[in-house]
Amino acid sequence: MNELLGVGVAQGGAAAIVTLVVLLIIVGRLVPRSVVEDVRKDRDDRLAALITERDAWREAYRVSETARMQSQAQVGELLELSRTAEHVLRAIRGEVPGDAMDHSVAAPPS
Repeated sequence: MNELLGVGVAQGGAAAIVTLVVLLIIVGRLVPRSVVEDVRKDRDDRLAALITERDAWREAYRVSETARMQSQAQVGELLELSRTAEHVLRAIRGEVPGDAMDHSVAAPPS
């Protein structure tokens, strides 16, 4: 019982383990710790760079939205001023109906 197919069980077990380890190294499933640490460090560096880039884009979006909202508020104010100016100019020319400058509304001179 100490031999199985002409090979000792203890020797066959050791040979099987060595063969398994060599196959795992060749296939790439078994790598040294330094390689794993290098891969992890590279991954962490890439994640840190992506997080920095994401934060930069978020800040740029926030600044852009703030500027857009200010611009929109200014356009609203300018539109109101242009409407007022148009009304004043039309009143001066006598084009606004019901205005004091309108000849049909104004009292005839006596």
